[in-house]
Amino acid sequence: MSLQVKTMAEWLAEGASPEILFWVGSAGSFDDRAKKITRSFVKIMHKANVQFGVLGVEESASGDIAKRAGNEFLFQMQALMNIEILNSYQVKRIVTTCPHDFNTIKNEYSGLGGNYDVLHHTQFIYELIHNKRLVLSGNLKGTKITYHDPCYLGRGNGVFNTPRKLLKIIGLDLIEMKRSKERSLCCGAGGAQMFKEPEKGSKDINILRTEEALRTNVDLIATGCPFCNTMLTDGVKNLNEGAADVVDIAEIIVKSEKL
Repeated sequence: MSLQVKTMAEWLAEGASPEILFWVGSAGSFDDRAKKITRSFVKIMHKANVQFGVLGVEESASGDIAKRAGNEFLFQMQALMNIEILNSYQVKRIVTTCPHDFNTIKNEYSGLGGNYDVLHHTQFIYELIHNKRLVLSGNLKGTKITYHDPCYLGRGNGVFNTPRKLLKIIGLDLIEMKRSKERSLCCGAGGAQMFKEPEKGSKDINILRTEEALRTNVDLIATGCPFCNTMLTDGVKNLNEGAADVVDIAEIIVKSEKL
């Protein structure tokens, strides 16, 4: 199925502007697993008749990884380049499926001249439902699920309730892990750890977190971050492949609504 997506340059050529910019992010653009999350969110926006644009080839890395790894010069170089492009299109509202980009653009671009209303995709989807632009049927009632809080969404920005509200609207039976919300355990990918070997210890942190998730005996492990998705998927494969599926909340909605 082909999904039609306009770039901001195409919107500008038509003399119009979309209501939001969808910041796809590096993972959502290049990682095969994360691309499925990108496609799912696009399907949801099409379903809700949202006018949105992407930067396409003009989008660069947000600078999150560079900053967490301690390369402030590279971060500022990437951020300033992105801000120049965003401001040239007079972007006001940005939605992203990646909490790392969400945190960086929301909290760290403002000091460099980039002031935007930045939303995580679960916040935007909930807004669409609240405004009756998107109606969900709750086709997955009875399915047991647990939710892993991404650090940069939850503890970093206080977004705990919105993803859970979405899961309940879908009709899922939410079973919380022992450590959740403010006490949630990191998946192990944050702080640029995604791209290096794990620190020495008794057990890799993603394995520890996956063990906690599997103890809930659920059908699905949900998260709202492509990095968390990778770490937990690897954890399930390592511990008991097939024990539970690791999915993004956008993917759950697409499956529930058969989009």
